[in-house]
Amino acid sequence: MKDRKLLNIELHRMTAEEYKSSPDSGIAVVLDNIRSAHNVGSAFRSSDSFKIDRICLCGICATPPSAEIHKSAIGAEFSVPWEHFDRTTDAIEMLKSEGYCIVSVEQTVNSVSLDVFSPEEGKKYAFIFGNEVNGVDQEVVDASDFSLEIPQYGTKHSLNVSVAVGIVLWAAVDKMRMNSKS
Repeated sequence: MKDRKLLNIELHRMTAEEYKSSPDSGIAVVLDNIRSAHNVGSAFRSSDSFKIDRICLCGICATPPSAEIHKSAIGAEFSVPWEHFDRTTDAIEMLKSEGYCIVSVEQTVNSVSLDVFSPEEGKKYAFIFGNEVNGVDQEVVDASDFSLEIPQYGTKHSLNVSVAVGIVLWAAVDKMRMNSKS
């Protein structure tokens, strides 16, 4: 039996309006001074894929409408709610006031490895992803509840930020869904 790719209509995806009115996932994404609009667009696309509550675009991040964001987001910038903050710490303050646990995705002295990260059931998480060259700003790391590190086994010590977003969101959503089933 040959396998066949599904047609888009067979995927039964929700509309942007359905996305916005559906229950929250308990996950937010914070982009800390991301230089590339393509990386911002990719973060929108991954955030849409995993039904993330919102994206906080901070500092120098490009914002919609943007042809560069749209090229990699392919419309996800219309479904995922977003807002811009001049300072990442302002986004952190707001998210903390809303009950989010603030998590810098960064290699630090006390970072938790993603493979052992165990989200608490019912807790909301805001994952902060940093600049392509400098990572998450130290002031932002200091304002976080903890840091989360993606295990890596090769010679490189970092991943492209858009790849990191996809990995962390998949793992967090998967673990949170498993928690809710138990």
